[in-house]
Amino acid sequence: MVILLHAANEYYTTPIIGGPLDSGLYWWTATIYKSLTLPCVPLFIMLSGALLLQPSKLNESIRVFFKKRVSRVGIALVFWTLIYLFWAFYVSQIPITYDNFVSGLFYSFSSGAYYHFWFLYALIGLYLLTPIVRTLILADSQKVIRYFIALWGVGAAIIPFIELASGYPFNDTVFVMAGTLGYFVLGIYLQRKWARSSILSGVFILGAIFTVVATWLLTFQFFSLHQNYFFFEYTSATVILTSAALFLFFSRFRAFWPETDNRFVRGLVDAISKNTLPIYLFHGIIVETFQRGYLGFELSFRTINPIICVPVIAVVTLFISLGLILLMKKLPVLKTLIG
Repeated sequence: MVILLHAANEYYTTPIIGGPLDSGLYWWTATIYKSLTLPCVPLFIMLSGALLLQPSKLNESIRVFFKKRVSRVGIALVFWTLIYLFWAFYVSQIPITYDNFVSGLFYSFSSGAYYHFWFLYALIGLYLLTPIVRTLILADSQKVIRYFIALWGVGAAIIPFIELASGYPFNDTVFVMAGTLGYFVLGIYLQRKWARSSILSGVFILGAIFTVVATWLLTFQFFSLHQNYFFFEYTSATVILTSAALFLFFSRFRAFWPETDNRFVRGLVDAISKNTLPIYLFHGIIVETFQRGYLGFELSFRTINPIICVPVIAVVTLFISLGLILLMKKLPVLKTLIG
């Protein structure tokens, strides 16, 4: 879903006025694909919350917790920041300097070395709060947890929507809990819940449709609001609903899904699941390599029908990223560095 999302993003990052992408087909294709895949990051965060806030881990010391996180995420962040510093020089001629490395690691547009690195910084922030949030779970008060989630939902989704509709801004110091923290707690909360598949499917489909329709209205009917992609925010009401529905739906599957005796399928799923972090960090280079034609051919909106282009890039990128990562992990040093 992440790779599909970033493949679809080509439309939004390419100059289109009067160009080859200045067509309704490209807008609708990119918007529909993006609306269907926006829950990808919330799902990652909810899964992190569901795993890290388990009652069995409540007695884990803060020192042990952070030691695990540094070895898993901290080292990978530094390594891939350096890799993307070289990549940025190659694609944009951004100089490779110590200042640019430090900037990419700590300051650059609040997202890090490249556009998708923001997720790691959000994850680090959640890690810093995990020992505190665990005390909330330790209390095992469903009322308090529901209150927390409701307060987050109001501040992150409801209030911004009211501001958009009314044109009157609220004082943003009232609702201090926004961002990804709510998804973190929502993960452990929803893990204990159940709903019918038909209901979950309906919520997801209706939420995605509403995202597309609302984005069309804001882009082409109410463009004066200058909030075209308001519903593309990960904390918009529609994304929260579709993400929660998908999380509950996926939670139905057993830990060892798919239940098959096919060794190739089991091995493939196992390999992907063990390498989600390096795949996430590496895939940006592969996607841009195809879209910019660095291999002598171009896979992009400019050369292929976008309906076909987005899933093709996503599938090819996934397996190339996985293959190269498995090769890199043959070297002990790289195995430690790439995540």
